[in-house]
Amino acid sequence: MSSITLGGNPINTSGELPKTGSQLADFKLVKTDLSIATLADYAGKKVVFNIFPSIDTGTCAASVRKFNATAANLNNTVVLCISRDLPFAQKRFCGAEGIENVENLSDFKDGSFGKTNGLEIIDGVLAGLHSRVVIVIDEKGTILHTEQVQEIADEPNYEAALAVL
Repeated sequence: MSSITLGGNPINTSGELPKTGSQLADFKLVKTDLSIATLADYAGKKVVFNIFPSIDTGTCAASVRKFNATAANLNNTVVLCISRDLPFAQKRFCGAEGIENVENLSDFKDGSFGKTNGLEIIDGVLAGLHSRVVIVIDEKGTILHTEQVQEIADEPNYEAALAVL
């Protein structure tokens, strides 16, 4: 279990993030067209996982916008924005914002991505949602970088995540 904060108040997550150098566990997440995405779909590409509680909050939206602007310039890299939002909400947000360089994936069905990777919030008002996390993997699925943002209202360290690419 990890302890983070929301507005300075402590909340806990379901576990620890996967370790740098380990393999990211396979997953099944829902795309905005309701098809299923798995880790194998991104084999041979570097992947930045931008994980957050909800697309409809200011900080979460800011991270999607920032990674969208950056993703256009990344070589052989895809940015996946993951939350428990319904795929319809993710699609609506990206359409309204002109977001085209990142892919949104939803963990709405059972939250298994959050549970497997130790980032599900387990108490407080956001219980059941994902904490703010960035994970970067290489072309073979090896984890190069992880960050769990200590104060959930803060943005991640974009430069540190992108530096490993």
